[in-house]
Amino acid sequence: MLVTRIRKQGGAAVVTLPAEVLRQLDAGIGEDLSIEVSQHTVIMRPARGERRRYNLEELLAGVTGQDMQILAGDTAWAREGDPAGRELI
Repeated sequence: MLVTRIRKQGGAAVVTLPAEVLRQLDAGIGEDLSIEVSQHTVIMRPARGERRRYNLEELLAGVTGQDMQILAGDTAWAREGDPAGRELI
């Protein structure tokens, strides 16, 4: 069993992963890790190709009709007028 210490770096808590752990994970410096916490246990896996999928309800959670009106007003320029370049219509 390997033991490492949680330390503070700026405003973040940082844990150093020993080289042996990186080797066992087949991970390297700069690679993204997927972190899952369950029952006081931390599970880390390389996040290769893993992406969170959202449904429309999750994406629009908290968006109000007023928000949509503001967005429509802010982006009206993109939907109106003649082409300005070589856009495909």
